[in-house]
Amino acid sequence: MYRVRVFGLGIAALVACTGLTGCVVGPDYMQPDVPIPTSWAAPAAKSSRPPQLSEWWRRLNDPLLNTLIEEGVTHNLAVSAAKARIREARATYRQAVGGLFPFADGSGSAMRSKSGGSLQGSSSTYSQYQAGFDASWELDLFGANKRAIEAAAYGLDAADEDLRATQLTLIGDIASYYVELRGYQARIDLATRTSESQRETAMLTKRQLEAGSASAVDAANAAGLAASTEANVPALKTAYMEAAHRLGVLTGRAPGALLARLNKVLPIPQPGPLPSTGVPADVLVTRPDVRLAERQYAQYTARIGQAEAARYPSVSLTGNIATSALSLGDLAKSSSIGWSFGPSLSVPIFQGGQLRAAVDVARAQRDQYFLAYHSVVLEALEDVENSVVALSQERVRYRKLATAAAAYRKSTSLARQLYEGGSNSFLDVLDAERSLYSAEDSLIESRVAIATDYISLMKALGGGWDGDLEVDRPVVVDVHTGPHLLRPAGGA
Repeated sequence: MYRVRVFGLGIAALVACTGLTGCVVGPDYMQPDVPIPTSWAAPAAKSSRPPQLSEWWRRLNDPLLNTLIEEGVTHNLAVSAAKARIREARATYRQAVGGLFPFADGSGSAMRSKSGGSLQGSSSTYSQYQAGFDASWELDLFGANKRAIEAAAYGLDAADEDLRATQLTLIGDIASYYVELRGYQARIDLATRTSESQRETAMLTKRQLEAGSASAVDAANAAGLAASTEANVPALKTAYMEAAHRLGVLTGRAPGALLARLNKVLPIPQPGPLPSTGVPADVLVTRPDVRLAERQYAQYTARIGQAEAARYPSVSLTGNIATSALSLGDLAKSSSIGWSFGPSLSVPIFQGGQLRAAVDVARAQRDQYFLAYHSVVLEALEDVENSVVALSQERVRYRKLATAAAAYRKSTSLARQLYEGGSNSFLDVLDAERSLYSAEDSLIESRVAIATDYISLMKALGGGWDGDLEVDRPVVVDVHTGPHLLRPAGGA
């Protein structure tokens, strides 16, 4: 009874779709509805104007940074891999489109045969030649191929967004490591200058000790402070080299390839005022990772239709023509010719639940990608909120640190004057110098943090590369791909 009912439903569906063009099964994709707040929670994000994201890194006013980003977008290996995925998606789409068209094959054969005969009898030897042409066309009555094309088109869109997301991450990484590198340069310079000054103070204290006007405790404290400051330099140089090496790799080069270009000391890039952040809904169109997740959700919605179509009847038109002759020249004139043509119908009746399970698998995958899209949207909103707060609060912190550094400079100057006048202890001078170095070092770190928070905000808003990119050129160029002798593996 079950088999008869399934068969009857399949025939009914077949009749219903026979006269229709574009008949498909499965759910049609609809834009996901994810609740988005109307405004940002961060108090600093007050501007509702659309964010200005085009080439945002140029607003840091550092020509070398601009050049490194251009070189990274061109030569970075992750970007090149994303371009290859676009080429793969394009080829997959062409494969899916090809499923709508008929298939045709030609065939031919030649045989030499011997028949009859015995030890005393006669035999005959003859040749037989055959040529044929086969064609088939599966009618896409329930949209299996159309859904495959739809899924492949969404996959191609997803590959484009994957490239944009890869570029966005790359640009942010290059900018962040570059800013950190300039910060390490400034901190190395500060530590070197401070330790030299402290070393001079230690030498002066030693001479005063020898003259009897300073204590051994003062001399030891002065030497210890200078050595302590000098000890910071190796760690800072290590961090500087690591940042330089990372920039080399990000631009598609060897780790040390950029050292000569980066060794010149330049100021830490500083952004202008807090940029406009737009409204939360803007991230749906500006963030490539959000657009990527949405395209993947659409792709897996279409795959449900592919799986569903396998549960319906399929109709194919097949035909062939064949000719045979005893000589090659007779194939076109004095040969026997046979042909056949007609439709064939296939109706799924019982597959042990596999077809229904395939649909359930597709639906579960679609749900996962919907949830992934929802998660990416929430994370994008979180990124913007966190970046706005971090950037605005870091600027407040910087102003406080600048005030503290100015106060410690004054305190250090006064402590030295009072010590030289004999009304202050040398320990007060050392404490003032130690506090001044710490304040100035923290001030440099805050300048780096302001720049990196700005970069994080631009990434969170979806700023990336706007220029055209060459994606059709393969990375590996094959040669001698036609028929040739097989070379041993590993051979030159």
